[in-house]
Amino acid sequence: MDKNQAAGQQVQPYLFFDGKCEEAIDFYKKALGAKVDMLMRFKDSPEPPPPGMVPPGSENKVMHAAMRIGDSTVMATDGGCQGNAAFEGFSLTLTVPNEAEADRRFAALAEGGQVRMPLAKTFFSPRFGMLSDKFGVGWMVIVAQ
Repeated sequence: MDKNQAAGQQVQPYLFFDGKCEEAIDFYKKALGAKVDMLMRFKDSPEPPPPGMVPPGSENKVMHAAMRIGDSTVMATDGGCQGNAAFEGFSLTLTVPNEAEADRRFAALAEGGQVRMPLAKTFFSPRFGMLSDKFGVGWMVIVAQ
């Protein structure tokens, strides 16, 4: 791939909350100041979901959402609305400008979640920590050097 083909490419996380997407979006609004750029419910889709894709009664669940956290876009859905969300094998990294902001955001994300590594000074950052939020999404909070 040459430079011209790579220009404009992005990798964006797409999180499948499997029935708790709206609750997660509200949590990220409070914890991180997330701004919702777009939200579409299954009932608002121009095409109905294929039979068996979502259980009956899921019309008000989130088919697709895009939220901005700082300069990044995180997309989300309720997916199949089965209540089996599993976020394994990755973490989202939140880079903040200072230690006070790291403390504040880490505490907000950890509410109802599980701290894996408390915020502390490391050789690569004045403040770094890891946690899973109450939805099971892994986060690493870091102050840039």
